Parts: sequence; C-alpha cells; structure tokens
Amino acid sequence: MSSSSGVYDAILATEKEFMATFSQGNAAGISEFYSESGQLMPPNSDVLTGKPAIQAAFQSFMDMGVKAMNLDTLEVEGDGDIAYEVGKYTLEAEGGQAVDQGKYVVVWKQEAGQWKLHRDIFNSSLPASE
Repeated sequence: MSSSSGVYDAILATEKEFMATFSQGNAAGISEFYSESGQLMPPNSDVLTGKPAIQAAFQSFMDMGVKAMNLDTLEVEGDGDIAYEVGKYTLEAEGGQAVDQGKYVVVWKQEAGQWKLHRDIFNSSLPASE
C-alpha cells in the first residue's frame, strides 16, 4: 500500500457507516456517501450519475429483499484527494442468506475533508442465471 494508513483507516471507517446505513434500509442516507458527481456502475445497467439516481438504485436493491451488504476491503491506495479501493462484497437477504457475492472497485474522492465514493463499479462472481 503506497498511501498512509490514515487513508485506509478513513475509508474503512466510512465503509462501516455505509454498511450500517444500508442495513437500516436508508437509501437516501446511502446516497450521501457519494460525491456530488458520483457514479454507480451496477451490472446490467447504464452508468447512474448523481445522488437521486444512486438513491433509486439502492432503494431497488432494498425493495428486492437485500437486507445487508458486507464489504471486505482487499486493497486501498491513495494520493492526495483521490484513492482507490478493491474489495469483495456479499449481499444478504432476511436471516443472513447470501443472495449475491462479487467484487468491486471504488474510486474515492475527498470533498470538504470527507472521503466520498466517486466512481463505484461492481459485478457478481456467481454464474449468470439462464
């Protein structure tokens, strides 16, 4: 890791809040973790830009029965106001049943002293359903 542990620790702390906010079913709160020009790039979808579109996407995940999102950070590197993170995720339904697992890359950007998700792309590691 070429960055200071401070960036790593700050991003992990933000992610912990992100996961807690998701488990509360708070899609509006989730959108606030993104930068002003944040983009979410979910699988099988166009790029979603801006907090309203990101909020709607997370609301749809919640409406599909996803109750928890567990993020496992594998790598964080940063320089100045930009950092990137590579990790794995698991989405859980009621009772902790895993409904999806995959990997992600996030470009983080510091805005007003806070690390925000700026570019967020993820995709499933499960085989495509026929």
